[in-house]
Amino acid sequence: MMKRTMQIFTFALLMPLAFSSFGQIEKYVAGTHYTELRAPVNTNDSSKVEVLEAFWYGCSHCFRFEPLLADFESSLGDDVEFVRFPAMWNGLMKIHAQVYYAAEALDALDVLHDPVFAAINVEGNRLQSERQIGELFAKHGIEEAAFAAAFNSFSVKTKVNQAEARMQDYEIRSTPNMIVNGKYLVTTGENVRTQAAMLEVVSFLVEKERRLLPTSGE
Repeated sequence: MMKRTMQIFTFALLMPLAFSSFGQIEKYVAGTHYTELRAPVNTNDSSKVEVLEAFWYGCSHCFRFEPLLADFESSLGDDVEFVRFPAMWNGLMKIHAQVYYAAEALDALDVLHDPVFAAINVEGNRLQSERQIGELFAKHGIEEAAFAAAFNSFSVKTKVNQAEARMQDYEIRSTPNMIVNGKYLVTTGENVRTQAAMLEVVSFLVEKERRLLPTSGE
């Protein structure tokens, strides 16, 4: 009887620890804090965890998200790949996606990414024509001919069309959104109220996916 009493007492002591551990593992829950995509989307590198940001240059929330995102990106390990993805569901967003991929083609994203955000969200320049966009690129050292060639190139337009097609796969309805490893969609809402909280959920999912990565030598 005494042995049985001690077993019950020990179990009672350990239960809070067990639930505490379980609670930490299940801190964020599918359907509440993030959404599982209906079908996984292939990532660029299966040996890394991909973290993708779906953004729009004309989105004020995305503009305010940039400083947080920069700090977050700098904290990621070598086994995590950060990817930007220009979202689009109207004509102007498609032009801004073209801006992004043109800057990428010119190897000038580091120079142009922040100025494009600032032009739209601070200066009130909607960047809705090739002339306006070309002037901004020229202001930051890109020659007119080089800009025009990249902006109107087949490869840039192909990337825009491919990104537009993937919008449905990612189930993106707003910006900014985060996609973790082509499986999970994270955005702000009733249960994830701030952008900082959104990044906490992303970090949780990165750790979840990191455990599934192939280890060296396997």
